[in-house]
Amino acid sequence: MERSSRFISLSGWSGVSAGICALIGAWIAHPYVIGRKDFLIDPNLNSIYEDGFSFSLIYNNRLFWIAGITFIAALTSAFIFTYLKSKKDNTPLLGKAARRLMFNVCMPIVVGGIFILKLTEYGTFGLVAPACLLFYGLALINASKYTLVEIRYLGYAQIILGLISMGFVGYGIYFWAIGFGLLHIFYGLYMWKKYELNADTN
Repeated sequence: MERSSRFISLSGWSGVSAGICALIGAWIAHPYVIGRKDFLIDPNLNSIYEDGFSFSLIYNNRLFWIAGITFIAALTSAFIFTYLKSKKDNTPLLGKAARRLMFNVCMPIVVGGIFILKLTEYGTFGLVAPACLLFYGLALINASKYTLVEIRYLGYAQIILGLISMGFVGYGIYFWAIGFGLLHIFYGLYMWKKYELNADTN
């Protein structure tokens, strides 16, 4: 009964691929974050809106597009590996358990996304990385009731990392790389070894 109420076809390789995407994104973003390259696409645009906020200012930021492309790449790769595993396990990808999982993941992420947009509106960029880690960690913990229980511990790790990063404003890119990159890779390899290695060798 418990097994049928949980989506158990999450692939360890989904975590690994998402982590690799995050590390590549952090590597590309790094020179813009530290000021080695100008993160503005059109430097003149910011002067137009210097007296007020506009979403054009966000779209004019290379970091926004790097983050967006990284997120899409990570989500796509994770979906592909999850699809392959669900097909192998003969588990419906859009079954009741999967829909519950997606809803419980999306709710904190959507709320966090709105919160982060407000942070950027008020120029509090130093808290963007900690907020990403905190809300993502909450999403994982919230979703752990509907999938493999180990995902809860990844959520705890993300929250702890997010809280620590609040004390190191300006170094968010490094915590971002650790949380979304390295932790995902370690988690994915652990899950692959625990649940998939023996099945792959049989």
